[in-house]
Amino acid sequence: MTTQQLILSLVLATMVFSVALELKLADFQRVAQAPKAVVAGLIPQFLLLPVGTWLATLVLDLPPNVEAAMLLVACCPGGSLSNVVTHLGRGNTALSVSISAVAAVMALVLTPLNFTWMVASNPATSAWLKTLDIDASAIWWSLLALLAVPMALGLLVGHRYFMLTARIQKPLAKFSLLALLAFIVLGLIKERQLLNMQILPMLLIVVLHNAFGLLMGWFTSLAFGVIEPDKRAIMIEGGMQNSGLALGIIAVQFNADLGMVIIASLWGIWHIVSGLFMVMRWRRHDERQMA
Repeated sequence: MTTQQLILSLVLATMVFSVALELKLADFQRVAQAPKAVVAGLIPQFLLLPVGTWLATLVLDLPPNVEAAMLLVACCPGGSLSNVVTHLGRGNTALSVSISAVAAVMALVLTPLNFTWMVASNPATSAWLKTLDIDASAIWWSLLALLAVPMALGLLVGHRYFMLTARIQKPLAKFSLLALLAFIVLGLIKERQLLNMQILPMLLIVVLHNAFGLLMGWFTSLAFGVIEPDKRAIMIEGGMQNSGLALGIIAVQFNADLGMVIIASLWGIWHIVSGLFMVMRWRRHDERQMA
């Protein structure tokens, strides 16, 4: 593992740890109290977006590393940013936190499982992995180090050391987010010679991919007949994937492949843009309703 890969892995583990500090037993109790809405939030993340992405990669003639990055991002759970965006958009923040908590646990099994069979069943990406001599099952170890261990430690510290948690929670969250953004920016600056008109097709792929996730969240919320605040939470959960986790897996398991890094980095930037756009749209809608 290179120094760059180690630093990114530590940053991502810190992000997961800081998110886990915010989780309480009450978050999991809400899952039992409102199972329908939580299930509605999980379906786009672990079924509709991954399967829809897999079908798209079978139809589209894209470079294998780009298709693999799309599949990896689609298989990752939603990140903690979705909770913030849901809150800003006046959605059901408690539901968003509950979905994120369950998704983080489910991702330990479903993320490597979905990614492995999707990559293996796509002739282009399957051949590419064999060329790189990468064992797809090794992604399980990445999730263990980047997700399971820091999540468990965060839950333990948050449950037993209240004063310490209160002091470090916000600083850690801010630091890890700024560090991740800095990593993305520095990586793009390092490869600035590639940031030309040729990157526009990749940006278009990311924009459409993200829009599909948001749309699947919206359709699912309609199908389950949930109330408006829950719809907003489910829609955001469907469209905001943990691209930071994807970047960590790419760095550790795919030797920071440039095409994969660009897709995951663009996702990390764009889903914030699209999320804030939805926030503005919902707030304007609420203001018109009040008027």
